[in-house]
Amino acid sequence: MTVKIIADSASDLTKEDYKQYDIEMVPLTVQLDGENYEDGITISSKKVYDAMREGKSPKTAQVSPHIFQDTFEKHAKEGNQVIYLAFSSELSGTYQAAKLMEEEVKQNYPDFQLHVVDTKCASLGYGLVVIRAAEAANSGASLDEILNVSKHYYESMEHIFTVDDLEYLYRGGRVSKTAAFVGTLLKVKPLLHMEDGKLIPLEKVRGSKKVFKRMIEVMEERGVDLEDQLVAISHGDAIDTANTLAEMIREKWNVKGIKINMVGSTIGAHAGPGTIALFFLNQPPINIT
Repeated sequence: MTVKIIADSASDLTKEDYKQYDIEMVPLTVQLDGENYEDGITISSKKVYDAMREGKSPKTAQVSPHIFQDTFEKHAKEGNQVIYLAFSSELSGTYQAAKLMEEEVKQNYPDFQLHVVDTKCASLGYGLVVIRAAEAANSGASLDEILNVSKHYYESMEHIFTVDDLEYLYRGGRVSKTAAFVGTLLKVKPLLHMEDGKLIPLEKVRGSKKVFKRMIEVMEERGVDLEDQLVAISHGDAIDTANTLAEMIREKWNVKGIKINMVGSTIGAHAGPGTIALFFLNQPPINIT
């Protein structure tokens, strides 16, 4: 029996990705100008970034419990096995909403094989986990095998990123107003990473060129078997910068591939335009044979 993989829009995968890997997506909500939009469905990332450049402050909300209920019940009725790989529970209430709905649906469908998993990942770091799980599912791997390979990937995924303007992180409560003001004044670029699903400041670097060089250094320090990996870069409407970083990676390693996607509306609403994030594994990738 084929296992169905579900992800949410914070994975920053494209419509083409979802179709190629047969992944089902459930959207988070983006609130802009008094309207609610479904991330990746009824609003584009570009619209969100343009609004932020105009001084607007979009808000986000978790996936609706009703969407989870409808999605889970549909698969329960069809007799499918399902793994929902969720956006980090430290950054959204989406995982908790899914867990509550999992319990409710299983009361009516006690034989339903549904696993709701907190990846503790975000953006394309999360997206890479989802892709690997989908590849395993599409190759005919068992439910347990897919859960195991997913666990290896989300526990090994590094998230290294920087933002173009500290003001957006300040609005999201990630840095103080003083830090945002001083950072902007001194052209300090914060380097952040993910630790147990949380956004953690790593260090401060002065100047864009130096921060990207430092990102490559961190990749070298933490990455393992990079030549065997598909690595990823996500960007806040800054494709030229993303391509520059990709070229820096290719000059240093003959990686398996580099996936470049725009940061979606949900994460972009907090990180802002100009965000650049880099994702890779700190353990060797594994394959199911």
